[in-house]
Amino acid sequence: MIDRRIKFRHIQCFVEICREHSLKIAAEKLFLTQPAISKTLKELEEIMGATLLLRNRAGVSLTKQGEVFLHFAEMSLAAIQQGLTGVEQVGTQGRTRLSVGALPSVAARLMPSVFAEFMELAPQTNLRIMDGPHGYLVERLRLGELDLVIGRLGQPDTMQGITFTQLYEERVEFVVRAGHPLLSKPDLKRIGEWQVIYPPEGSAIRPLVDRYLIAHGVGDIEHRLESVSGAFGRVYTRQSDAIWIISAGVVANEIADGRMVALPFDTTITRGPVGLMHRPDEILSPQAQVFSLAVNSALRRLGLQS
Repeated sequence: MIDRRIKFRHIQCFVEICREHSLKIAAEKLFLTQPAISKTLKELEEIMGATLLLRNRAGVSLTKQGEVFLHFAEMSLAAIQQGLTGVEQVGTQGRTRLSVGALPSVAARLMPSVFAEFMELAPQTNLRIMDGPHGYLVERLRLGELDLVIGRLGQPDTMQGITFTQLYEERVEFVVRAGHPLLSKPDLKRIGEWQVIYPPEGSAIRPLVDRYLIAHGVGDIEHRLESVSGAFGRVYTRQSDAIWIISAGVVANEIADGRMVALPFDTTITRGPVGLMHRPDEILSPQAQVFSLAVNSALRRLGLQS
């Protein structure tokens, strides 16, 4: 029987501390003071009769008991979010709802076709699409705020507790405006002469880009701006001499119509899988299964299937 002393705030605080590996950052995200979140954690450990987290210079680390409790605590939060979503759907006049996260490259290249396919298959479903960086979307998926995510396969530590099904592969491109001075004599080692829009820490393509540049003898780039904003990148790259390092899908339309040009660098080693992600503890709803069919149909039409 569940101990009635355990409240929602105990579970929420514990899960957030584990995600952030920091009491301070978790407190900020939950709009609490650090003493308040420390007190909540202490209450939980006293109720459980076990130490769940160990504090150290690097932040916090889970004990064996903490690892077990975290697994079920995350499932509980996801289940509560699903319940809230179900209640909300009751008031939508019989219409169902599906929330999907998409990395910028997917949102720009694939999602318009998927949406058209999905609306034909499930016209009574309200589709909500959220785009953003890998870490943000995966966290929303774990919390139950998203039903599915389409994006690149992240680093192993970011994919724990997530089921990934590969759809296709995508590589990174170095893109510039038409008429950029580097196009007359392309040389990867010269990119530092201009402003470079670089993938930030935590983005799925950052490790691939770092390794690619190291392999080609390119050191630190002094004039570097870190961003994964597609809206900013499109405008700034076309209005300046900046070089934008980005997934091919984000700029596929701009390259096709000549508004941007991919520099002729061999970026084959940056190819990585893009796939459909969901929580492994959850059976996909009929709407999510239909969405998966729409994705595969759109991939065939666009010639992107692996």
